[in-house]
Amino acid sequence: MADAKQQQQTAVAATGVWKTIKPFVNGGASGMLATCVIQPIDMVKVRIQLGEGSAGQVTKNMLANEGVRSFYKGLSAGLLRQATYTTARLGSFRVLTNKAVEKNEGKPLPLIQKAFIGLTAGAIGACFGSPADLALIRMQADSTLPAAQRRNYKNAFHALYRITADEGILALWKGAGPTVVRAMALNMGMLASYDQSVELFRDKFGAGEISTVVGASAVSGFFASACSLPFDYVKTQIQKMQPDANGKYPYTGSLDCAMKTFKSGGPFKFYTGFPVYCVRIAPHVMMTWIFLNQIQKFEKKIGI
Repeated sequence: MADAKQQQQTAVAATGVWKTIKPFVNGGASGMLATCVIQPIDMVKVRIQLGEGSAGQVTKNMLANEGVRSFYKGLSAGLLRQATYTTARLGSFRVLTNKAVEKNEGKPLPLIQKAFIGLTAGAIGACFGSPADLALIRMQADSTLPAAQRRNYKNAFHALYRITADEGILALWKGAGPTVVRAMALNMGMLASYDQSVELFRDKFGAGEISTVVGASAVSGFFASACSLPFDYVKTQIQKMQPDANGKYPYTGSLDCAMKTFKSGGPFKFYTGFPVYCVRIAPHVMMTWIFLNQIQKFEKKIGI
């Protein structure tokens, strides 16, 4: 009798733990699955931002000079980034949203509140994911550097080890400022617009489950791209910069980078590579939501 009661208590405790971590596990898993599909497009996007030409030119040069495997360079860092960044942002967004809905007596939240929760979730996710994001950018940009300046990281964990050993532990958060700001902008556009679009497609248009998820995901992807690209451009420039012969960096920080970029190319300079960026971000956002929806359906089916 005592053993049965203890087993029941253990089962209840396990259920409580799973309920707490479930949004985080599901978010990370969906983001990692999406990254496996999107990695080649992300690689081309980074090369465009580094000034190697158009999407067609970059793709052609990569295939001719480096082969198909070059499109998956940095995949380990990309997966590590999703395991940290997306786990934290989607998990915290769902937890914060659920608490806000409870306080709102179960009624849908206004868009401004969803946007604020998205900003908060983006900041939380970026703080956790910044080291992996730095490793990803450096691994993707490495082959564009002169041979003597290449870091030749073997994988994401080797990159993190080398950065820590060569530059100190705090270097893992180099560019964290623009990374956090970019994540806040992206998640404000992505998370708030998704929940709002689900309500629109489902409640106003009467769309079915598949149409609702796909339609809301597409809207979410567009707004995530439009809101975040300027910050992504600055973040990329900061994270990949190298000192000159005198040890001086081209930018003193993200604000300096933004000002110099604006002076040299105007506001549209920040949207360099927007079509490819949108093609990369929007499908990744869409697949993240679609995978998340499928994971949740599977969990309901098996009763967890």
